[in-house]
Amino acid sequence: RVTVYHAVGCHLCERAQGQLARLRAELGFELEEVDITGDPDLEVAYREWLPVVEIDGKRAFVYFVDEAAFRRKLSQT
Repeated sequence: RVTVYHAVGCHLCERAQGQLARLRAELGFELEEVDITGDPDLEVAYREWLPVVEIDGKRAFVYFVDEAAFRRKLSQT
């Protein structure tokens, strides 16, 4: 399971979401997208690191998604 935390107006988030959509079409993983906008708890936990990508609940990437590293990490789960 892959989760991406993002916010409205975050260009890095939009880029990561596009990459993850392409990777999902290729690799077939489950993707959950969580918009932190307006949620005080999520804002505190994630805002300075956006986008945040977790694989099976473990933080895997912040700011950018390295597609080769993503494939490696996903295959290790």
